[in-house]
Amino acid sequence: MSDITIVGLGPGSPTQISLGALQALRIADHIYFRTMVHPVIPWLIKELDLPPTGYTAFDSCYETADSFDQVYKTIIEALTDEVSTRGMVTYAVPGHPGVAETTVTELVGWAKRKGKTVDIIPSMSCLDAVYTTLNIDPTMGLVIGDALDMDMPQLVPGKSLLLTQVYSRLVASEVKLRLMEELDDEHPVTVIRGAGVPGEEKVTTIPLYQLDTLSWLDHLTSVYVKMENAPTPDVRYQSTESTYPLDALVEVMQRLRAPDGCPWDREQTHESLRRYLVEETYEVLEAIDEKRWDHVQEELGDVLLQVVFHAEIAAENQRFDINDVILTVTEKLIRRHPHIFGSIQVQDADEVSRNWEEIKKRERKLNKDEYVSILDGVPIGLPALTQAEKIQAKAARVGFQWDSISGAMAKVMEELDELEAAWTEDDQHAISIELGDVLFALVNVARYLDVDPEMALREAVKKFTARFHYIEEMAAKQGLKLTEMSLEEMDELWNAAKRQG
Repeated sequence: MSDITIVGLGPGSPTQISLGALQALRIADHIYFRTMVHPVIPWLIKELDLPPTGYTAFDSCYETADSFDQVYKTIIEALTDEVSTRGMVTYAVPGHPGVAETTVTELVGWAKRKGKTVDIIPSMSCLDAVYTTLNIDPTMGLVIGDALDMDMPQLVPGKSLLLTQVYSRLVASEVKLRLMEELDDEHPVTVIRGAGVPGEEKVTTIPLYQLDTLSWLDHLTSVYVKMENAPTPDVRYQSTESTYPLDALVEVMQRLRAPDGCPWDREQTHESLRRYLVEETYEVLEAIDEKRWDHVQEELGDVLLQVVFHAEIAAENQRFDINDVILTVTEKLIRRHPHIFGSIQVQDADEVSRNWEEIKKRERKLNKDEYVSILDGVPIGLPALTQAEKIQAKAARVGFQWDSISGAMAKVMEELDELEAAWTEDDQHAISIELGDVLFALVNVARYLDVDPEMALREAVKKFTARFHYIEEMAAKQGLKLTEMSLEEMDELWNAAKRQG
């Protein structure tokens, strides 16, 4: 048996470890793992029935050392001391021992100088897995480099570049800056994580300038840069995903909800979060009204956060999770658009709406959740104006409406007369009732005019606010306080604001 046995663990799947490597690990008295951060390690410990005393890992070196050179030096010193005292050592590394493994190169060099024997037992390398994932032939022209090597290979015309160990956004940023010295910012790069590892593999092609924005980069990540005239990779999965996938947001929420997470986030419930969902929704509407698209982006993120928050609470109670939410809405969209995903033909948007309602009706029947009344199905938590509009629209579907807007306008006048009568009689209860009737009748007019009453009122509030701000500004310029001004003086400024638009 050799003094030093170096074993490759493959890219990350148990199927990628060679039989020779597995046998060498079975007969080892003690195994030294360069790192435990490798998908195959948990399986391996179980497969070999390794007790905690049966192996040693060097992960702590990465946390305490100032540089990778220091990490490698510490690992080599530990391994060579073991050989010198016990006579032999079994050292296991990710992938193939001969690919991007500095410690292996240095350990073999030490063994030659000391006259020690070395047995290298390979497994499939991460490069082999990447070739398979991208469906490329490296013999057709490929330059391979280590992203951690400051002397990164130069770009060669007609030969693509494959960089391994792009294990973090910091490393990706360095790679991006070096590549931008020779490539356009928009040059496409393909990022591969966990090649060949079931459930872990992720592939996406993005512009070079986005390389360091991906949140899922880790020790199993490589970057492929196709050069002009080089063979085009056959990427089996071209992602158009966000540079910050939903998974990352879910993971953040899980961390916040963990026992040692944020006290405020941990104590929230579906009920306590209700008002935040409403508030964030209205902030989106405000941003849209103001056409401040950067704010729309931000506020939509806040709404998404509320969705993820509720989904995580549900997952903790084993009701559903965010994947169920996404699956449900995706299936619903497909099911309710048979004119897109099926063979149904439609003439216009009105027919789409009618089909939508019919499909919803069939769904409720299948779920034994059929409506008893025509007016069922309008959420009571909606703003009153929106709730009124939806109730009226449902009644209109069975013909309960005037033939034209004139009937709706006349109803408004009738309700105003009744409000005035209640006011004249100083009947507070009647005043409240009649005022509600006026508002309800006005909503009906809005429906005939195809105007969203909620949005119309919001616009009126916005307009009032802007004009009142004008009064405040003009009064301040004149050294006046509003409390000291007469209604006539304020009204004059109000009319000036109206003239300005």
